[in-house]
Amino acid sequence: MNRSRLHIFYSGRVQGVGFRFTVKMLATGFEVTGTVRNLIDGRVELVAEGTKEELESFRRAVQDSEVGRFIRNEDVSWSEATGGLRGFEIVR
Repeated sequence: MNRSRLHIFYSGRVQGVGFRFTVKMLATGFEVTGTVRNLIDGRVELVAEGTKEELESFRRAVQDSEVGRFIRNEDVSWSEATGGLRGFEIVR
């Protein structure tokens, strides 16, 4: 299985609206592992690994969710999976 790493910085009104919790709940419906966390500058960082197709579907699910309307910009990058991620968790 060819795994990839998706790294997204979300900006907009993405803190204080349940964004991280929603992303974590959405992740349970996909074959992905990763983390989501708030950054000091007001953005939210998402790192996820899985197949490219599964990651794209997960990304669309976040965009289409109830918190998707708070997203103003996504800074997206792709790379090879590095492993080491277990489950999907909120990092504080």
